[in-house]
Amino acid sequence: MKLQTQIPLTKAHDPLDYESSILMLGSCFSEHIGKKLNFFKFASFQNPFGILFHPLAVETLLEKVVQKKEYTSKDVFEHEGAWRCFDAHSRLNQLSSELLVDRLNQGLEHTHAFLQNATHICITLGTAWVHQHPSREKPVANCHKIPQDQFIKRLLSPDELSKSLENCIKLVGSFGKSPQIIFTISPVRHIKDGFVENQNSKAHLLTALHQVLSLDASKGATYFPSYEIVMDELRDYRFYEKDMVHPNTMAVDYIWEKFRYAWISESAYPVMERVETIQKALAHKPFNPDSEAHKRFLKEVQTKIEYLQESNPTINFDR
Repeated sequence: MKLQTQIPLTKAHDPLDYESSILMLGSCFSEHIGKKLNFFKFASFQNPFGILFHPLAVETLLEKVVQKKEYTSKDVFEHEGAWRCFDAHSRLNQLSSELLVDRLNQGLEHTHAFLQNATHICITLGTAWVHQHPSREKPVANCHKIPQDQFIKRLLSPDELSKSLENCIKLVGSFGKSPQIIFTISPVRHIKDGFVENQNSKAHLLTALHQVLSLDASKGATYFPSYEIVMDELRDYRFYEKDMVHPNTMAVDYIWEKFRYAWISESAYPVMERVETIQKALAHKPFNPDSEAHKRFLKEVQTKIEYLQESNPTINFDR
């Protein structure tokens, strides 16, 4: 008896392994998969400006990185005792404009350096709804809890989204190495926009993305169906957090297994198992940390790390 619909997955032609460098950008899926990649010690770098919900925010970041256009004090503002930037998530907020500008520019610098050798880029799109502030030409990446009457809210059309996505592909390609781009749609529902409005938003994203992926210029870009996996395979609220909106740990683990099947080389699996064993050992909390037994245990773990790094020099447990 078959009790679940299954989304067909094709194994990637250029899968991830321990020689890969993966940049994760965009909405929550990038955060979740980025944490998994970090746990297994793949060379990855995620969301230097925090979660970016819509394509124009990702495009703005990539433009800044490619153009090496630094932020200045004119690009930040103070609200309720914290300095903020409309291009970044609130987790980057600082207590002074100088600290924030410095952090933003460090993010640009690190992203530029990482992109020089990136082999894969995963871009997750969360919503097509955007908020326009009178002080800016482009929609903001984050409203920072500023009253909504200061923004004009609108739904980006498929054509606007397609143009933005095409530019993202072009910007990534300007680094010369043409890394593999993996697009995906976040399964998180933005019900604050409204139930019907959220579906409209996802439809615009899907329409625009598949329109772009059908173009010759999108060569090197592909799609991973995280949205469809949650909507069609995990059609049960036991896979959601208490808010009934965000996928829970079980759902994230399920999507990760699907991503691993499609996008991680089987040659990396034995190394991943060894990394997981070491990670669990490092997370162990001893009853007596000063005991000789625990000291021997730590020494054994360190020996395993060094032995693993001999054959896999990109693995870094200090990250």
